[in-house]
Amino acid sequence: MSAVNSAEARDAAYHLHPYTNLRAMERQGSLVMARGEGVYVFDIHGRKYIEGMAGLWCASLGFSENRLADAAYRQMTTLPFYHSFAAKVPSVTVDLAEKLIDMAPQPLAHVIFASSGSESNDTAVKCVWYYQNALGRPEKKKIIARRRAYHGVTVMAGSLTGLPYAQAGFDLPVARVIHTEAPHYYHGARPGESEADFSKRLANELEALIQTEGPETIGAFFAEPVMGAGGVILPPEGYFDLIQPILKRHDILLVADEVICGFGRTGNMFGCETYGIRPDMMVVAKQLSSAYMPISALMVSDPVYQAIADASAAHGVFGHGYTYSGHPVAAAVALETLKIYEERDILAHIREVGPHLQQRLKEFADHPLVGEVRGVGLIGAIELVEDKTTRRPFAKERGVGAFLVGRAQAYGAIMRAVGGDSIAFSPPLIITKSEIDELVEAFAKALDDTTARVAEDMK
Repeated sequence: MSAVNSAEARDAAYHLHPYTNLRAMERQGSLVMARGEGVYVFDIHGRKYIEGMAGLWCASLGFSENRLADAAYRQMTTLPFYHSFAAKVPSVTVDLAEKLIDMAPQPLAHVIFASSGSESNDTAVKCVWYYQNALGRPEKKKIIARRRAYHGVTVMAGSLTGLPYAQAGFDLPVARVIHTEAPHYYHGARPGESEADFSKRLANELEALIQTEGPETIGAFFAEPVMGAGGVILPPEGYFDLIQPILKRHDILLVADEVICGFGRTGNMFGCETYGIRPDMMVVAKQLSSAYMPISALMVSDPVYQAIADASAAHGVFGHGYTYSGHPVAAAVALETLKIYEERDILAHIREVGPHLQQRLKEFADHPLVGEVRGVGLIGAIELVEDKTTRRPFAKERGVGAFLVGRAQAYGAIMRAVGGDSIAFSPPLIITKSEIDELVEAFAKALDDTTARVAEDMK
C-alpha cells in the first residue's frame, strides 16, 4: 500500500469526522489535504483547489503566511506554554488583550480567551448567568437566539444554534434557550412586505416573545451580524436599529457573535460596525489568528465586568477558564495576524475586491435555478431553488446543493452548501480579482452540470 493510499485508508479506519455523514464517507472516502499556498490547497495526489470558503470561513491570510509560522516558532522557543489562572499570565497574552480592546467597538473593555468560538459562546452564556446572579436577578437567565443561527456545538452553544443538524440526536436544545425568527427576508417576508416592514414585524414578534416569557426571565439575546452557516443571511433594512432599543428597555444583554464576521469579512473590522450594533459582549475567533492557531475571545463591557469582578470577590474566585485560555503561542500568532491586517491595510483590499465578488455573483441572478444572490464584503451566497416564482426550495433528499459542491470540487474549487442549498462564498481575505474570477468560473461550470442533472431528474 502506497503512502498516499495509506493516508486515505487510515483516515477511513480511524478518524471520526465532524459534520460528516460517516456511512457515506466510508463508501466514498475523504479528501486528504497535504499543503497550502496562498488561496490554494493541494491534496495528497497533488491536485490544486482554490479555497472558496477559507477553510471554515477562517483562513483569512491564506495557507502559507510565513510570518505567522515565524511568530509561532519564536514564541515556542521563548515560552511555549503558560496559563492565565490565579493572577498569572504570559506577557504576549497581555499584549493581545490590549490590542483587541483597542480595536473593538465601544463599549467593550475586558477580554477572556478560549480556543474556539463554541467555547467563547459557552463562556458568554456562563458570564450572562454569573452577571445576573451578581445583580440579584436569579430568574433572569433565559437566552434568546434565532432560528438558522450558528453559535457552535458545545452543549450550550449547540443549544443556541438554530439549525436542526446541530441538535438532532444530541438532546438539544437544553432548557433556558428559546428561539425567535431568523431575519431572512427572502423566505420570511410576506407578499408585498418591504424589508423595513419585515424588520418591524420581527421586532414586534421579539417584543411579544419577551412579554410572553416575562422580561424578568430573559438574560441575553445572541446574534450574528451576518448569519453564516444558516445561509449567509444579511439583516434586512433597519433590523438591528429596531431590536436594540427593545433589548435595552428590558435590560437584556446583547451578545454579538462575530466568529465569522470579525476582522474584516464584511468590509469593516467588525460586523457590528457594518450594521450599527453596540453589543454588551462580543465573541471573536476564526480570523483572529487566520486559523493558524486555535484561539477565541469573549469581550465584555465594563458594566458587565464590574458585576463579575464584585461577584468573584464574594465567591473568592471567578471559577471559570480553560487550560489553554490565552495560550502564548496562539496569542503570539493572533497578535501577528492583527499586525498584518494593519500593515497591509486589509480593509482597503477587501473594499477593493469585495464589490468585484458581489458583482460576479450577481451575474447569476437570472439563472433559472437561482432564487437569490446576497452578500456583503467578502462573504456571499447563491441560493438554488426549484421554483423562482414561488421561491420553493429543492427537496432536501435531492441533494442539489451538495451535487453542485461536488462538481465544483472536480473543477478545482472548494465550496460549501449552507442553510439548505445556498452555495456560500467566503474566500481568504487576501484573494485577488483574478482569483475571484477563477472561483466564480468553477462555480459556473458546476452550475451548468447541476442544471443538466435537474433537467434529467425531470424526465
